[in-house]
Amino acid sequence: MPFYVHGHDRPDALDGLLRLAEDHWSYMDRFADRLLLRGPTLSDDGEEHTGSVHVVDLADREQAERFAAEEPYGRAGLYTRVTVDPVEVLIDRGPIRDPEAPHSLVTGAWSAAPWSAAVGRLPLADDRVAFAAALVDGDPAHTTGIIAAVRAYPEEAVALVRPLADHLAGGGADITAQRWRRGGRPS
Repeated sequence: MPFYVHGHDRPDALDGLLRLAEDHWSYMDRFADRLLLRGPTLSDDGEEHTGSVHVVDLADREQAERFAAEEPYGRAGLYTRVTVDPVEVLIDRGPIRDPEAPHSLVTGAWSAAPWSAAVGRLPLADDRVAFAAALVDGDPAHTTGIIAAVRAYPEEAVALVRPLADHLAGGGADITAQRWRRGGRPS
């Protein structure tokens, strides 16, 4: 089952992130065939690292929690918090095209909405929505949120994801976006 794992950086994390970058990439190399999405969240100007996002296919929550706990940045205490949630992938258009274009990560959370009501009639998403997944409460019986990687600046990304998020939430979803870029070992 895929899991969304998001480590939110401490404000003073940069030196540690740089020092442990190779350890982080080596750790992620072990999961390369199971990583559906990965990359850092960024400040509004796109210059500063603010967190690390991974959607990784693992057997169960225990393995997802272990993945998060053993990740070098988290193990070094560079995160203020780590989110680990199961997801159902809705859109996966493969590798991010045009990596130089602005990208955003759209996230949202809501009270549980019935999954069965959402599945059959998902709205079509603009092709700039490269990846989208519903956060689910496990089996999946209910949606509890959304994550999406979008080829657009945050304000436009929210508008592009809004129809899907509102549909999954069963009404007006509270979603936000921040700058993001595809991650992985530099070439």
